[in-house]
Amino acid sequence: MAVQSRELRPERRWPLSMPSGYAGNLAYLITGILVLLASYVLLSSIVSRVRIAIDDVQYGRPRTYHLTAHVGRPEETGAPTHLIALNLDRQVMIIEIPGGDVNQVRTMPGPYLFGAGEDLTPVTMRLADINGDGANDLIVRIKNEEMVYVNREQSFMLLTAEERQHLLQQQGGR
Repeated sequence: MAVQSRELRPERRWPLSMPSGYAGNLAYLITGILVLLASYVLLSSIVSRVRIAIDDVQYGRPRTYHLTAHVGRPEETGAPTHLIALNLDRQVMIIEIPGGDVNQVRTMPGPYLFGAGEDLTPVTMRLADINGDGANDLIVRIKNEEMVYVNREQSFMLLTAEERQHLLQQQGGR
């Protein structure tokens, strides 16, 4: 009698077994996803630093914006008024130098900015007649929000709630 060798049990595949080459493909896929994530983080960091560098060139540190215009002050004897907006360690401040006379300097407090990196937020200004009285009012822009300082007799004052409501009603009627 001849001796034969054979398995008594048939070969079983485990229920979670992978086809050959599948583990290698999965490793490539995971590596590709990790490379994409690392590239995204690196690219967004570079874009953020470039934006900060551009703001450094345009607004300086601390963030400063300067506007020169005639705003109807009695001190303006031929010379325009200088308006300077500062973001000084997250505290926004507007300085008015009427007619260029440094002895008449007025300061207007702005909002305090909360959050990381807010000391690098630019503050810009523009002049426009908001309330229709013929005098230019000061509009201060921080990020995507604007605050209105109404041009009153001797200085700019924040728009009150009643004035804001009145302006909204006027604009709604147009």
